Amino acid sequence: MPVLQQDSRIYVAGHRGLVGGAILRRLQDAGHTALITRTSRELDLRDQAAVRDFFAAERPEFVFLAAAKVGGILANSTYPAQFLYDNMMIAANVINASHEHGVTKLLNLGSSCIYPRMAPQPLKEEYLLTGPLEETNRAYAVAKIAAIELCDSYRIQYGSDFISGMPTNLYGPGDNFDLKGSHVLPALLRKMVDAREAGAPTVEVWGSGTPLREFLYVDDLADASLYLMEHVSEPGPINIGTGEDLTIRELAEMIAQVVGYQGTLAFDATKPDGTPRKLMDVSRLAGQGWTARTSLRDGLEKTYAWYLAHREEALAAR
Repeated sequence: MPVLQQDSRIYVAGHRGLVGGAILRRLQDAGHTALITRTSRELDLRDQAAVRDFFAAERPEFVFLAAAKVGGILANSTYPAQFLYDNMMIAANVINASHEHGVTKLLNLGSSCIYPRMAPQPLKEEYLLTGPLEETNRAYAVAKIAAIELCDSYRIQYGSDFISGMPTNLYGPGDNFDLKGSHVLPALLRKMVDAREAGAPTVEVWGSGTPLREFLYVDDLADASLYLMEHVSEPGPINIGTGEDLTIRELAEMIAQVVGYQGTLAFDATKPDGTPRKLMDVSRLAGQGWTARTSLRDGLEKTYAWYLAHREEALAAR
């Protein structure tokens, strides 16, 4: 099993995003000195020739593929073509270039939305491709499934040590707080901070509040990503999560407590709920020695503190 050395050449694709940023911090904290990054302006991962040239010049030994076009229900429903095209091209170019240029190991990071909408709960890895996907994010899910299949195909045909980790819903420092493109947790946190400061009596919450969701603090995902890179080598998706969920209503109430918002939560049932429940079976990774450490309450408090300290930067970046 390859081990990350202090001077290993490590490329973090998507280092300015929520996931990539957390992985980069984790690598820096561990003392790695040969970290390779490019912004999307410096390197368009959808451009095959540019990606090949980059790999030829930089020769990374390890690749964390955390670059992706991401968004919540509204963004996924409005721009399915971009979500499908951009994510398929990013994955295809990075995975193929990793093969062509002899990358020792690649970790492809996806999403729990790859599983069928009505799959049994909790979601086991073997449920992949056993039923229809959730319509509101089908384009994104198809692209992520294609990336898993691509990693497995390179493993079968060429013996490439390419693996795929599928995290549950993520949150934490560096999240997207743009209300038009963010996921439910950062959107609610921002709404409640704004409402508390404005003295607004009500905060609207999309949907009925009944769907069940699982949330993983992004620094835990970064820790899991390094663990996978050093200790796991097998095909197929590998679930990364906490194995615990709660309703959107319970999440909203917990965020209100953390933020100190004392107004009313108004659930708009005319808005889509998405998948009724999405809980990961994390027994496979736990059996290999890794489990999440950050409780949801602790993670929310850390995220809230980060948002207050970096609000101008966080909102200007979108």
